[in-house]
Parts: sequence; C-alpha cells; structure tokens
Amino acid sequence: MRVLVTGGAGFIGSALVRYLVSEVGCEVLNIDKLTYAGNLASLKPVENNPNHRFLKADICDQNAISEAFESFKPDYVMHLAAESHVDRSITGAGDFVNTNVIGTFNMLEAARRYRNNLPEPRKSTFRMLHVSTDEVYGSLGEKGLFEETTPYDPSSPYSASKAASDHLVSAWQRTYGFPAVISNCSNNYGPFHFPEKLIPLTILNVLDGKPLPVYGNGANIRDWLYVEDHVRALWLIVRDGRLGERYNVGGRNERRNIDVVKRVCSIMDDLRPESAPYEDLIAHVTDRPGHDARYAIDATKLESELGWRAQENFDTGIRKTVEWYLNNEWWWKPLREGVYSGERLGVLKKA
Repeated sequence: MRVLVTGGAGFIGSALVRYLVSEVGCEVLNIDKLTYAGNLASLKPVENNPNHRFLKADICDQNAISEAFESFKPDYVMHLAAESHVDRSITGAGDFVNTNVIGTFNMLEAARRYRNNLPEPRKSTFRMLHVSTDEVYGSLGEKGLFEETTPYDPSSPYSASKAASDHLVSAWQRTYGFPAVISNCSNNYGPFHFPEKLIPLTILNVLDGKPLPVYGNGANIRDWLYVEDHVRALWLIVRDGRLGERYNVGGRNERRNIDVVKRVCSIMDDLRPESAPYEDLIAHVTDRPGHDARYAIDATKLESELGWRAQENFDTGIRKTVEWYLNNEWWWKPLREGVYSGERLGVLKKA
C-alpha cells in the first residue's frame, strides 16, 4: 500500500508517518515544506526505514506536487499540510490562506488528474483524506457537542482558511465525483508537539522556571485527543470511511485551559519536586482576540461506523506527554533555543 502524506514532518503528520511505516507497513511518500513547525527530527524513528521517502516541497507548487504523484503512484492521499496556529493567523493571515486554501486546491487538482489516468481497479480504489479541525464549527455554549452536521462558523483566520479548504474538498467530491473524505479533530497533544501550543509550552516553561501564560480567566474549554489515537482514526477513515462524508474525531476529554495547566503543574510537582509548587508560575494574560469559548466533539459516527475508540484518557495521555518531554530534551531544546523560545504570539498592535 502506497500512501502520500502531506505535512508529514509536523506534529500530527509525523505521528501518522511513524504509525503507517512502523505499524501498518505502508510505503510512504512524506511531503513537507519544512516551515518553522516542520521538523525532520520528529521522523528519527523511521529515518532509515526503506518504506519512508521524504520530499521537501510546497503543496502550492503545482509542478512539484504533480511530479510526486506521477513518480510515487499512491493508492491513498492523506492531506495534513497546513498552517495551524491560531495566534500566528491573527497577525499573518496571508500564509494561512495561501497554504490552507490554495495549497488544498492544488492537492485536489493534482490528485484528480492523477486518478483520471489510473487504470481499473486502481482508479476505483484511490482515495484522499483531508484532515481538518473542529475549529471550523466556531464556539459552543455550555451544552451540546459538535456533530458532522453542525453549521460552519469559524472565528479566526486559521479556522476560516480550514473551513474554506473543507468546502473545496466537498465541492470536488460533488462536482467531479472525486473520492474524498474529511475528518475534523479536536485539540491534539502528545510527543513531538511544537512548543508554541498550550501543553508543550507549559511543560517547557515549567522546566525553565518561566511564567505559565493563561489567556483571560482560563475558562475556555477544549476537547483533548492524544495524537496516537488520532492517527489510528485517520487510517481507518481513509480506508473505510464513506466517500463524501466527514467524520469527527474527539477524545471525549473536555478540560478548561486553566485546569490543563494546573494538571501539568501537578505532574511536574511529582516528577520534579525540587522547585514545586509550579502553580505559582501561572500568569493570566490578555485574552486572544475572537477566542472561542468551548469545543467538544461528538465522535459517535466514527465509533459506530468504523469501530474506533480512543485508547488514552486525558489523565493517562497527559502524564505520558509530560514524561516524554522530560526524557527527550534532544528534540525540543534546539527548538527552544533557535526557533521559538516561548514568546507571546498573535498580539494585535494598537491603532
């Protein structure tokens, strides 16, 4: 089985590549532009595996992508390449529109041309999975869950760009009969997570004795999904999901942001007690513009149709994550020293 993965040097993408190569036994062509969030070190476990090939390319480069399809000849495409950090989208929306919208358009067209020239039965079995986010749905109130039929209501440039890419995929399926399926996931966490995001930022700031920034009062709620549970779901969806459908992937682990930070502090109190209690480092900061109040996924469709179940709950997953960062300074220290040191992002300048 040959799988073309875009964004395979990123957080979720590298977890997917490691899973496909090491556990499923697929041949993988891993395409990544290697922006600040792309990191070949995340692929170290498979770097010498003959089933893994890496191509540095931009999904907006039509020629490079078309050539990749023709030379690799994939059976499946799993499209994860995207600009993904909400804070960065607030002050740099153009990059998000270009990669997430134009890049997805290029992927769809390259995949459609490639598929049209395939002989049967390969033409009938070819599929593309577009990996998206629950943020396209906007914000929930105190009750309710995001379902696959929830109307789109994006709040940030990031989520708007992902909503646009979702609509392109749906349109290509309806207009051209292109064999696509969409997944929308909740907040991922786990090993190899770039340290601009809440959980790794908190862990590494604790280690450095830096303040732990919490936006506003910290009451914003997210549904947390361990990344290795997510990639197992993605493989099920691309193989067995119904074409033209979307599947929500969530861990059923709702937590307030402040409680996530406090849980990390509690684990660190146990593992590195010499400077405890770490909750003393918590610092409330000005909230993010357009900050959605609550996300929560209803994963019933995925669970009932494809038999997926999350193997980690938040308590088991977060401890594994903290322990991984403590044991893998080789991976994160170069990022903290040379790419991103923990500074606040997405702050709008006053007029």
